[in-house]
Amino acid sequence: MNASPIPPLHLYSVPSGPQPAPTAPPVRERPRTAWTADQLMATEFPEPKWAVPGIVAEGVSLLAGPPKVGKSWLSLGLGLSVAAGGHAFDSVPVEGGPVLYLALEDTPRRLKTRMGKLLGGQKAPAGLTLVTECPPFPQGGSEAIAQWLERNPDARMVVIDVFAKMRGQAPQGVSAYDADYVSVGYAKRLADHYGIAVVLVHHVRKMASEDFLTEVSGTNGIAGAADATLVLKRARGQADGILHVTGRDVNEAEYALQFQEASGAWHLLDGPASDHTIGDTRAAILRHVRANPGAKPKDIADALPHVDTDTVRRTCSRMATDGQLTKDGSGRYYPDTDTRTQTTQQVSQLSDCPVTPPDQHKQPGQSETELSGLSDRSARAGQQGGT
Repeated sequence: MNASPIPPLHLYSVPSGPQPAPTAPPVRERPRTAWTADQLMATEFPEPKWAVPGIVAEGVSLLAGPPKVGKSWLSLGLGLSVAAGGHAFDSVPVEGGPVLYLALEDTPRRLKTRMGKLLGGQKAPAGLTLVTECPPFPQGGSEAIAQWLERNPDARMVVIDVFAKMRGQAPQGVSAYDADYVSVGYAKRLADHYGIAVVLVHHVRKMASEDFLTEVSGTNGIAGAADATLVLKRARGQADGILHVTGRDVNEAEYALQFQEASGAWHLLDGPASDHTIGDTRAAILRHVRANPGAKPKDIADALPHVDTDTVRRTCSRMATDGQLTKDGSGRYYPDTDTRTQTTQQVSQLSDCPVTPPDQHKQPGQSETELSGLSDRSARAGQQGGT
């Protein structure tokens, strides 16, 4: 039986519609990489561009989590929000712009089903390009992504789900750490050269750890090469997940998220993450003590008529033991200000992050030789890959 082979759906085949006349790619000046100390201090640098203010900045962001926790739902939801210029997590306003989503473990049918659920009847954004096949970074993937970025100079984000499909084989004779660092380096060069956010969806180890950074699968070279690391973990209480965030341009923070089963969307919950991962009684006590520092158990019980004084007294004592409250010598309770204040500030500053910083700016510290000939290779790759 002779069956015609099905041509692979890959990045070179996008878009399939009529193409405008080719134009010369924008000239990218060689960024400056050396200053004297006084020159550097006198230099004004623009703020980083944000795909999702306060959470995903330009550069490489590693989004890791255990299997079936909802990473793909989260990343696809972000792609739709950024492409449409809506609200990420149903609450964070984002600037709209083209988004490339490499769904390398999905089929077009599955993507359509998921998007239909996420959109809930709304029109799908034309600015979101979805691709189900792409060669690994070392075998032409970098050039393929660069070609798309050249066609979309105002792009805001690239999502690669999953990173393992793009990293390719490790170079011969290098350590595991160096191999991991090099693999993320491909995405890092693209992010720095084009000034966009690149999100790499990845996995975590089976062994849990108090430090979420050490849970990222692979060596420390993966998290070390990335500009930011986001780890989505399952939670208890009102929250379905906690998004742990840290990075070079992102403040370390924890965000409580709730998964909306009907729409497939992740929703950002108000307040510190700890408020949503403890029981209802503890959460009510914590809110009262935060609003009334120095409260005694009887004062708290009077404000919470559904909880008796003995229960409040025992719960406050346990919360103090767990570090959720502090207690002075007179039996008064106070919030754990070292952690509560810091977390609250980080959440409250989310809206203060720049949403629309200047799009055209130089990238300090990025050597042009790292991406020399990228555009030329992209053109050749496009010619070789078909239409």
